[in-house]
Amino acid sequence: MPAIFLSHPLECAVTLLLLDVAFWRFIPETLKYWRLAGRLIVFLLYSTILLKAGMSPLKAAPWSEEPLLHLVSMGLEIIWWLLGARTLTILINTLFIPEVGKKSRLLTDVLGAVIFLIAVIAATAYVMGLPVKGLLATSGAVAIIMGLALQSTLSDVFSGIVLNTTKPYQLNDWIVVESTEGKVVEINWRSTHLLNGVGSLVILPNSLIAKTKIINLSRPSNVHGISIIIEVTPEARPRTVLEALDRAIKGCSELLTTPGASAKLKHAKAISIEYEINGFVRSMDQKTRVCNLLYDLAYRHLAATGVLLHNLSLPMVIPPQATHQKILLDGISIFRTLTDDEKLSLSTKMVGHEYPVGEEIITFGEVTNYLLIIESGVISVCLATQDGSVIEAGRMGPREVIGESGILKNTPMRAHFRTLTPTMVYRIEKDDLMPFIQARAEVGDALSNLLSLREHTGQTLLAEHESLPVAQHGFRQWIRRTSTWLKK
Repeated sequence: MPAIFLSHPLECAVTLLLLDVAFWRFIPETLKYWRLAGRLIVFLLYSTILLKAGMSPLKAAPWSEEPLLHLVSMGLEIIWWLLGARTLTILINTLFIPEVGKKSRLLTDVLGAVIFLIAVIAATAYVMGLPVKGLLATSGAVAIIMGLALQSTLSDVFSGIVLNTTKPYQLNDWIVVESTEGKVVEINWRSTHLLNGVGSLVILPNSLIAKTKIINLSRPSNVHGISIIIEVTPEARPRTVLEALDRAIKGCSELLTTPGASAKLKHAKAISIEYEINGFVRSMDQKTRVCNLLYDLAYRHLAATGVLLHNLSLPMVIPPQATHQKILLDGISIFRTLTDDEKLSLSTKMVGHEYPVGEEIITFGEVTNYLLIIESGVISVCLATQDGSVIEAGRMGPREVIGESGILKNTPMRAHFRTLTPTMVYRIEKDDLMPFIQARAEVGDALSNLLSLREHTGQTLLAEHESLPVAQHGFRQWIRRTSTWLKK
């Protein structure tokens, strides 16, 4: 060891303490191993200097005949215990506690408190030479008094210890506590912090969570339940409603097939009947989007069966001259600019066709000289890739149209369309539709925009398929973009 350490041990010890503070202050937390290495080196050097200077943390401070020097040496030995406790805590946190556990501050805080308590007791016994039994007895009485004064706080602390031990939830889990739902972002001594759906921070005391029911929406990790409730007029036959809701479920391919989704009659009231759709998705991020999509699909499939969602306290009024085909055209944004008379005229050109399950409506390469309007049912849209495989690009439902490429450009279809449920479509021949397109340029523009959107999303899907082993997200983009555009 250099002579300077032996000749000026006290000054060197103070310098090392300042160096330890510098390691803590100036080395960023991202360089955690460098911080740990620096503190270990400082602690080892500090220990060596104390021993070389004739001081031992396991014995009373020397130089009792010189009060100032004795006081300084006692302080340095006490600091050795505290520095050792801090170094040990950092060592355990860095090497043995996983990243998720570190963000859950309760575990690290409790562990650090226990280590520091042991260090304080040891310093009191070895360095200061005080009787530990008397100190423990006195501290016990003080602890009882403080416990009575801080019952609520201690209840939160011990509840936090229990929650951290049993782990009913962890960081980043989505949980529901009573009526509060949110993502766990922090677990500390007194409370659990949740980030709710609107971005607000909700702080719940640990004692409250320990006494109430906890629903962990993140477990199991690959299955997350969703549920929507729809109120329907009691005049609608339940079987008809449930069949429409089943078709809505089949039209949403983001729902998991195992466990499967289902629809049921939930509750009957005087002015309405409640129906519930339950299903499962693969990730929490899908829940809101799939719920919204299910509401939209349920609305369209119910409307296709004649069950319209409206204010149930008021009777629904349908114009006497409105035919079923006219009502269908009213719900399609492409024909929004047509007048009622034009829609009535166009509705007389619509010819209905029914298809059973598994029937191909349009095949690859077919040039359509007609436009199809889906009245009811679910149709699967598939694309052919360069390697010869077939991938599903989307699922279509009521109030969507097929065949715009043949109407506008006489180009062959790049997809084929197959029914997944019994399906009813209306067919409008190109010769019957062209006068309306020529009279209303907005109709042609809407069809052109729809064609461009579908071509773009189809190309994006094929590109994803070529770049990924298994393309999983393309059809969702296709159906969301197309359905959103049609509803505008």
